Amino acid sequence: MDARVRGGDRRSAIGSIEAADRGSLGDALRLWAHISAAGVGGPALQIATMHRLLVEGKRWISHQRFYHALSYCIALPGPETQQLAVYVGWLAHRTIGGVIAGALFIVPGAICMMALSIAYVNGADSQIGQAVFLGVKPAILAVMTDAIVRFGRTVLLSKLMIAVAALTFVAAFLKLPFPVIVLGAACIGAAAELADLPSAMRELAAEQQQQKLPEHTPRSLARSIRSLAMWLAVWLAPLIGLAAIFGVDNIFTQIALVFGKVAVMTVGGDGAVLSYAAQQVVEAHHWVSPADMQAGIAMGEMVPGTIMIVTQFLGFITAFRDPGTWPPLVAGVFGGLLATWMTFTPCFLFIMVAAPFIEGLRSSALLNSTLHSVTAAAVGMLVNLTVWFGIRTMFHHIGQIHYAGLAFDVPDLASLEPWALVLFIAAAFAVLRFKFSAVVTLIASSVIGIALLAAGIAK
Repeated sequence: MDARVRGGDRRSAIGSIEAADRGSLGDALRLWAHISAAGVGGPALQIATMHRLLVEGKRWISHQRFYHALSYCIALPGPETQQLAVYVGWLAHRTIGGVIAGALFIVPGAICMMALSIAYVNGADSQIGQAVFLGVKPAILAVMTDAIVRFGRTVLLSKLMIAVAALTFVAAFLKLPFPVIVLGAACIGAAAELADLPSAMRELAAEQQQQKLPEHTPRSLARSIRSLAMWLAVWLAPLIGLAAIFGVDNIFTQIALVFGKVAVMTVGGDGAVLSYAAQQVVEAHHWVSPADMQAGIAMGEMVPGTIMIVTQFLGFITAFRDPGTWPPLVAGVFGGLLATWMTFTPCFLFIMVAAPFIEGLRSSALLNSTLHSVTAAAVGMLVNLTVWFGIRTMFHHIGQIHYAGLAFDVPDLASLEPWALVLFIAAAFAVLRFKFSAVVTLIASSVIGIALLAAGIAK
């Protein structure tokens, strides 16, 4: 369609991002700051916020292109919400737009998480700290449940996708390797398309053939190689420097290695990354306790931006408790910032290098079916993370059963915490039935937790 078609018709018909539509970098700064500040409540709410402001409000990106980008980001290692921000920022304002979007999406949350981390090591065992977590954790569980409902309604468009999500949950609950799970989901999506099963992705691909690509999206191998070299150097510089100065066995070098591994070894979105991070820092390295991990997830839901900022808390706690010759608080701050850098910098690499190629393949029904199946798998990953968090909120004692090479958690039913169940039900009604915001629900639940502990009703 000709670019001279009038504004509203052009946007609805081709969904392209033209110079007249995308605004200035100042507009981008204000918009991404707004999206980050409004992003309390988990990935589903953040995705919904981005869709409302970017697709329905500013019309910087079409509905079809937005969900194609989301599917691609979920298929990548790392947090899909930040990657989606980088992707849309890149589409709208090239590389500088992607950097602005990605940075603003995580900086406010990183500042808040650092403050909470310092408060945690100075007051988590205090009565007020216990009271806050008593009320917050059941509310977080309700917010996560609401996120599953919102996200599931958006991406589970067929019975096949529902089946993929269910199979993914079972596989993740049995602790199968995450790359295997996501590869299996991708194969199901590809097989469904090759078998010519009815699919919404075919119609989506046909619509996307009508959409015009922004002028900076054409593929360039030389440009991609330069971008790959630059972002690899930026990402790995702290790891190389720490290994050269302190050696490979130093705790800071180990933090860089582990969270670098977390960044590239987990595909399937925020839920998959958090689940894998928990396996690494809790079960493999024993750097933090399950209670610490649970508290980190709770705090991650309380701050703006992606919940993957929990990795900063994990790096902080690890270094704080093993500071070497450094003051513990200084070591904790450095460890937290290091974990954040190693986790989030690859997001820029993945988008800047590969997004132009993916944009060129948007009309492929096979690719779209494969990516959408991976998106459905992300719902299963989110369910698994919610179950992991939920049983540790509701029960004091968790066992693990090993059978035929598989393992899964089993709570001790006698250790049920009645007040946690009551608070979860109340919070679930608040967010699911009465549509209370995550912020209001979390604050109210914290106040209730403090009141229950102060009154001696709960312990």
